[in-house]
Amino acid sequence: MCTVCGCGQATAEGADGAREHVHGHDHDHHHDHHHDHPHPHHHHDHGHDHRPPPGLADGGRPEFGLLDYGVGLGGVHVPGMSPARIVQIEQDILGENDRFADGNRAFFAGRGILALNLVSSPGSGKTTLLVRTIDDLGGRMPLAVIEGDQQTSFDADRIRATGVPALQINTGKGCHLDAHMVGHGVERLDPVPGAVLFIENVGNLVCPAAFDLGEAHKVVMLSVTEGDDKPLKYPDMFHAADLMLLTKIDLLPHLPFEVDRCVEFARRINPAIEVIHLSATSGEGLDAWYRWIDRRRTGA
Repeated sequence: MCTVCGCGQATAEGADGAREHVHGHDHDHHHDHHHDHPHPHHHHDHGHDHRPPPGLADGGRPEFGLLDYGVGLGGVHVPGMSPARIVQIEQDILGENDRFADGNRAFFAGRGILALNLVSSPGSGKTTLLVRTIDDLGGRMPLAVIEGDQQTSFDADRIRATGVPALQINTGKGCHLDAHMVGHGVERLDPVPGAVLFIENVGNLVCPAAFDLGEAHKVVMLSVTEGDDKPLKYPDMFHAADLMLLTKIDLLPHLPFEVDRCVEFARRINPAIEVIHLSATSGEGLDAWYRWIDRRRTGA
């Protein structure tokens, strides 16, 4: 995971196009947040016990043809670094992130904001679905969007064109958003009480799984163009998500994608995961997605 990959700095761009530094991993900053970020003197249990997620067995590996660096104490390989040191770095970074996430979560709860962390690989259709969702729901409830990308403001520009407030966070070499970035982003965006805040994470099925942003739910999007084996290839993401959106289903007649196989793999990893099949192009399944949002927003 990216706790040891050297993530870069991030900048945020608001609706006025102004850019500012948001985050560096040393957390040596002087930004004043409008909401509190508690700093308890203990580490949270992140659920990262360095064992395979449920449904993945360790046995049955071939004698030849596989080099598996995802096992052992660290669960990741860094040349020249011991597994114990990797674990310590991971605990330090995730512990600091979780303290910021707790502050974000308290802020969202205080304003009745439903924060959804949208995660996927690039090209799954996150921004297209967001634009369609905004067009359909914008008159029913207040909405706001945080866009995460390594560079450019293309996605935030698409969202702003709908009239919904959006903030772009560029992570540079960073491969995910973290709670500190989102805390500063929310401070600038200032979503109204009762809003639904969509956080479109950097396109990546690996690192965003580990970083709590203070969201109510992680929503993993998987396009039928990506292959039905993705849940087993990237199990941490599907283990962390509460909902899987199977997107671009209008293309199923043209692809060798087995829907039942994909869903079975996802539930092998996470038996509690909910699944909605949809197409932002045809509109199929969107009503189920909107009902899911309504239920989480109202607590029904």
